[in-house]
Amino acid sequence: MTATTTAPVATPPVPATRPPSARLRAWATRAPLLPALLFMIVVTQLPFVATLVISFFDWNSLYPDARRFTGLGNYQEVLTDADLRHSVWTTVLLTVAVVLASLVLGLVLALLLDRRFRGRGLVRTLLIAPFLVVPVAAALLWKHVLYNPEYGLLNGLLHYVGGPQPDWVSNTPLLAVEASLVWQWTPFMMLILLAGLQSRDQEQIEAARVDGASDWQIFVHLTLPHLRRYLELGALLGSIYIVQNFDAVFTITSGGLGTANLPYTVYQSFYQAHENGLASAAGVLVVIGSIVIATFALRVVSSLFREEVSRA
Repeated sequence: MTATTTAPVATPPVPATRPPSARLRAWATRAPLLPALLFMIVVTQLPFVATLVISFFDWNSLYPDARRFTGLGNYQEVLTDADLRHSVWTTVLLTVAVVLASLVLGLVLALLLDRRFRGRGLVRTLLIAPFLVVPVAAALLWKHVLYNPEYGLLNGLLHYVGGPQPDWVSNTPLLAVEASLVWQWTPFMMLILLAGLQSRDQEQIEAARVDGASDWQIFVHLTLPHLRRYLELGALLGSIYIVQNFDAVFTITSGGLGTANLPYTVYQSFYQAHENGLASAAGVLVVIGSIVIATFALRVVSSLFREEVSRA
């Protein structure tokens, strides 16, 4: 007679439930954040929802009784109207030119500041200063101190060398706006790229020097691959802000001479033409574009954090 043994039946694990005291502690830690969350919803989300609703209406504030629902008609007009399409193209051109120029100049300045020399702290402070200037004040500085054809600094320097006296804003309006924005955003790119340069693996660079690698080879094969994430982050963050730029266009050219970007067009549609629905539709498109860019920026930031954690 053989004895039979039965295997013990495995009982499913009982899901762990947090005791009431733990849940209360969790809510107690989150409670101080609730006023800030409510404030953010009231200040940002509710106005955006109202803008989204208005964008579906043909709504001119001069004729409030003629308001009617048009669905996606305003969006269709934004995307098909020649002037609005031109403002979208101007926004893209302005953003790409400013971001690329700021990245290149910021990289050059970051490489210079990464070296040790006397007075480096003072030079770094002076180079950061343009980014701290109020945008409207920076635009006024460029318009009157530099670009003015009668007493501007640029024409003054050209006068001493016997050069021409051009009207910079009239002759090259878009380039005038781009130059002021590049001057203001280059320090921002420089700070991001300088942080990337100072996080390099110095042992790897020293090993490359011992193996006979030149400075150019180290820059191409070690520095640039390491800075790729930082370049992407600078490009994305710069694009978010420059897409929404209004101050330079309004101050330097008042949107004339083909420099009206989408934010300025929103201003014109709302405050001058009083077309609330059309302006709301254009504003929603600006917000959607900014959200798309910000999503990529957040992914780059999270990947940078993961790399730093894995390196530590």
